[in-house]
Amino acid sequence: MDAKSIVKEAVKAIDSKKGENIQVIGITDLTILADYFVIATGTSSTQVKALSEEVEYRLEQQGITPHHIEGRNTPWVCLDYNSVVIHVFYKDQRDFYQLERLWEDGKKIDITDFLED
Repeated sequence: MDAKSIVKEAVKAIDSKKGENIQVIGITDLTILADYFVIATGTSSTQVKALSEEVEYRLEQQGITPHHIEGRNTPWVCLDYNSVVIHVFYKDQRDFYQLERLWEDGKKIDITDFLED
């Protein structure tokens, strides 16, 4: 599965569990860390956990397993799929770390097409 397909599946998974403010940033030209960041917000620690678990579940159904997961059961879960890194935050942590500002030179990807299928 290519990076864009992983992004699409992650966005759909997050949206299905009512994740908020889903952002996708293309960072291929900025770093070798990954090609995309997916960033989303949960309204409670329970929802943050549910969002990250849904992403992991759906990608595992496609045969894709994370390289690394950081922060299970915390207000910020990071799922590293090598070319795609998915950040699921509780609102306060997202506001504090402001990843969108840190990676503002990245390409903002419109997620509308991912949700229409």
